[in-house]
Amino acid sequence: MCLGIPGQIVEIIDEDIMLAKAEVSGVRRNINIGLIHYDEHRLEVGDWVLIHVGFAMSKLDEEEAHMALKALKDIGDEYEAELEELKTSRIE
Repeated sequence: MCLGIPGQIVEIIDEDIMLAKAEVSGVRRNINIGLIHYDEHRLEVGDWVLIHVGFAMSKLDEEEAHMALKALKDIGDEYEAELEELKTSRIE
């Protein structure tokens, strides 16, 4: 099962190639923000996004992010497997 996981933007690495660093449950990884970082819809450090296979799919408010993280933790094994995949993924 593939899950979208909330992560918080901790750094905008390169706006030209739409690369940011996000933290998900203590794991920091580079993600592509091109799908939601454009025109007047700019992401900033501290924003929450829903991440799927290395791409920010949508912006979340902090309450939505925490509710989603709680629900994912309640799922158990699938969430843990997704976190393990995140730990080994690389977007550079």
